Amino acid sequence: MNNFRESLKDKHRIVIKIGSSSLMHKETEKIDLLKIEKLVRIIVDLRNSGKDVVLVSSGAIAVGRNTVGLKDKPGELPAKQACAAIGQAKLMMVYQKIFSEYNAIAAQILMTKNTILNETSRRNAQNTFNELLKLGAVPIVNENDTVSLYEIEQLQTFGDNDRLSAIVASIIGADLLILLSDIDGMYTDDPNVNKDARFIDVVEHIDEELEGMGKNSSGSNYGTGGMAAKVVAAKIATLSGADMVITNGNDVYNIVRVVSGENTGTLFLNNKNQEINPIELID
Repeated sequence: MNNFRESLKDKHRIVIKIGSSSLMHKETEKIDLLKIEKLVRIIVDLRNSGKDVVLVSSGAIAVGRNTVGLKDKPGELPAKQACAAIGQAKLMMVYQKIFSEYNAIAAQILMTKNTILNETSRRNAQNTFNELLKLGAVPIVNENDTVSLYEIEQLQTFGDNDRLSAIVASIIGADLLILLSDIDGMYTDDPNVNKDARFIDVVEHIDEELEGMGKNSSGSNYGTGGMAAKVVAAKIATLSGADMVITNGNDVYNIVRVVSGENTGTLFLNNKNQEINPIELID
């Protein structure tokens, strides 16, 4: 296991996903600026060390509904789209400001499921990512909720940013995906309801038994992706050739612990399979 963790020190292209619940103060439901500042500082330092970093950030709808004073998640589609439009602009404004304080460049990429399923669009997205990384920028990715929410009835959304981050890792050839969650990693059962649930340190192969453990253990008022979604993300990422780690986003310094080879979170080992197209797993 130590050798598996040690290998994470040598990862060059890293995708980091942070969920809405990790970006907001639970008490006030407002943006946690201190946490975002720490996150940005860590990302810039990774970039300064010579690594490519892509951030997949949730939070647009949550930030938008807070901005307009909605206490609960909007139920109607137009309200969700409006909150997404307001929140995405405000969230990027925060990211741009903090990245600029560290003399770093942040770029926004909004994607829909159709972007990935269409071969030409997927190739264009890949080229954009590669060029941004070549320029030294940090791409910040989110699903284009103002567009993709319109397609919910046709199931043309990713459903959560766990899957989206794994797809991004796949198309850019990342060798490490870090999912910042609201729990420490993967357990044999939901630790919130089962005190006997055991923590899983390393997953070498994703089998049916493991998928059965992937129950929705997210109790957050913000996030949409539970453990089942993270297992799907792990399948996409590992089949694409990337290791994946699920770790607790309440402490963003866990990113540093992961890339330093420390025993943090649950590590899913890459299992690249040339015969399987990971993109098909999002259908």
